[in-house]
Amino acid sequence: MSTAATTTAGTAGDTPVFSVGGLWKVFGPKADRVPGDPELTALGPAELRSRTGCTAAVRDVSFDVRKGEVFVVMGLSGSGKSTLVRCLTRLIEPTAGTIAIDGEDVRAMDGARLRELRRHRAAMVFQHFGLLPHRTVLDNVAYGLQIQGVGKAERRERAAEVVAKVGLEGMEQRRPAQLSGGQRQRVGLARALAVDPEVLLFDEPFSALDPLIRRDMQEEVVRLHREEGRTMVFITHDLQEALKLGDRIALMRDGRVVQLGTPEEIVGSPADDYVRAFVRDVPREQVMTVRTAMRPAASAEEADGGPAVRPDATVSEAIEAVARAGGPARVMEQGRCLGVVDSAALLDVVAGVAGMTGVAGAAAPARRREPTPTPAAVSEEPV
Repeated sequence: MSTAATTTAGTAGDTPVFSVGGLWKVFGPKADRVPGDPELTALGPAELRSRTGCTAAVRDVSFDVRKGEVFVVMGLSGSGKSTLVRCLTRLIEPTAGTIAIDGEDVRAMDGARLRELRRHRAAMVFQHFGLLPHRTVLDNVAYGLQIQGVGKAERRERAAEVVAKVGLEGMEQRRPAQLSGGQRQRVGLARALAVDPEVLLFDEPFSALDPLIRRDMQEEVVRLHREEGRTMVFITHDLQEALKLGDRIALMRDGRVVQLGTPEEIVGSPADDYVRAFVRDVPREQVMTVRTAMRPAASAEEADGGPAVRPDATVSEAIEAVARAGGPARVMEQGRCLGVVDSAALLDVVAGVAGMTGVAGAAAPARRREPTPTPAAVSEEPV
């Protein structure tokens, strides 16, 4: 595995939904010679094009997607992220490397197995909706089920359920031209959900939407994930979107993954100057959690008194709790005090002084998917 991926491998014993190893996609003449030639792989994008006429859109990328997580691939235009997600189901044929879904070799699949993969196991939500203009909302949503051979009555019943789930109830008989951009994107999302795939693949689905509609669609993805726990791979060029949606983020540049980690790891410990520039303007207090600011309780009294916050509460939430109490807050998990946080340590995190491990000595787990509690509840229940 590449260096960026080795530190964030899945939990031992878990079979990843997708497992990608040493993946390359090279466009151009004799593309297959590039991955195996150390001299060529060491060249930058411009030098490689000049010497070979080839473009390496994806360069030696390795990662695992764990069951139930939202895995975000982020990068600027031309970084290779959209090519990468299309390689997962071989909509674009990889040049070299390995891809497995639930341990099955995707590159070894014949045409029938690939069709089964795309129809049943992995559904794509595209940026430009891809709706059939002559079909109603209901029939667009049911289209994937029709391709699967599901009977008309059953597929329309299932489509109606999913239409309601994405907030389009009452619009079943409208056609795409009668919908707003956000509504059309909801139809695209419903169509993908209707086939009940194991994993949803999003290719910059909200980038063409107005900011307010885009925010609504992001909230919709969070809600659906919270309710269903479905595995998602999400492609975006927007850092705020990546931080909001992702359990883990793979940040790409020139076809390579330059850092892979949780939002907290990306913001708190940038791998290089490129990542550091990306996250420079991110409000750290809204991303970093109190795990990074914990210290052992100085006394039994300190461990037993004061407000309680959860270890995955944001620093911003903890600052409010500490300010309201006028003293340290206990970091509580399942009735056990893990440590305490005070205003000085929390402000160090905001300033970028604190490290990433805190008392726990481990990276933050996948983030919770429930709404943030109000400050009024701080003194009674952990934030």
